[in-house]
Amino acid sequence: MYVFLSYVYKIRFFLAFFIIEISLSSSILLLNNIPYEEIIYAVCIMSFIALVAGIYGFYLFYRSYKELKNIEKNIEILFGELPSPSGCIEEEYQVLIKKLACYFNKVLNKNINTFKEMEEYYTMWVHQIKTPIAAMKLLLQEKSVEFDVSYEQAQLFRIEQYAEMALQYMRLGSESTDFIIKKVNLHNVVKEAIHKYARMFIQKKIKLDFKDFDIFVISDEKWLGFVIEQILSNAIKYTNKGSVAINCKEGTSIVALFIEDTGAGINSADLPRICEKGYTGYNGHSSYNGKFSTGIGLYMCSKIIKKLSHKMEIESEEGEGTTVKITFNTGGGE
Repeated sequence: MYVFLSYVYKIRFFLAFFIIEISLSSSILLLNNIPYEEIIYAVCIMSFIALVAGIYGFYLFYRSYKELKNIEKNIEILFGELPSPSGCIEEEYQVLIKKLACYFNKVLNKNINTFKEMEEYYTMWVHQIKTPIAAMKLLLQEKSVEFDVSYEQAQLFRIEQYAEMALQYMRLGSESTDFIIKKVNLHNVVKEAIHKYARMFIQKKIKLDFKDFDIFVISDEKWLGFVIEQILSNAIKYTNKGSVAINCKEGTSIVALFIEDTGAGINSADLPRICEKGYTGYNGHSSYNGKFSTGIGLYMCSKIIKKLSHKMEIESEEGEGTTVKITFNTGGGE
């Protein structure tokens, strides 16, 4: 109906002209005492010819419409195959569209090249910064025999963590990521993340409740490990005393991993927005425990979880702690 009404609107002037012409012709014939039957006969012939022409015109109009809809669905492939213009106006529109497309491609290619250069630079920078970080680690390990360098080690750990986050952020934003989807031992991934943050647990005297579980999920081991590390980092950052509990529940085709802390919790007003890019919320702005939030960690977690086809839910109450639930597909129990 929409196409038909569009066609009627297009030929509205021709319809108006035809009606006026029929009316004037009939009036002149009546004034010249031409019989009604002959006038009606002439009007019917002219109306029939006009109807046939209108139907054929609508057929051409509808065919052009379908061709354009097909090109719209496959614009990347069929852009150069625009329908033949029916007049100079349509021809000029097609020339304008092609010029705009060329301009868009130039801008797009320029932005892609700029992003690639930036990605290459930051990737190189992160790999370069790892060398002095490793050297500082060795120096602190040697000094720890004579001096208490726990604070320096904690700050170095944070530097290393932020450098790694920058690298993962660049990889996540690239056109192609290095996801390797396979069956992953969830226990081993969680255990590796805990081992990385073991020193932080000890320094803050946070109790860890972690029980063994032999469960496999369909995921990417490296990216899943990054997500769990970020969640553990937040749990430790906003927990001054208490514990962090990690447990897992297995169903027929899904697995749910729970990471629960007894820390500061999240303000109810902040909870719906905590996965937004750059959003820090009340705790991030209040410099809780002397640490400022960047608002990037949970944003990256949510993006990665979505790309891996997992599901992440966060429940929290201010002053009572936070629970993060990650749901996986187990591959149908194969």
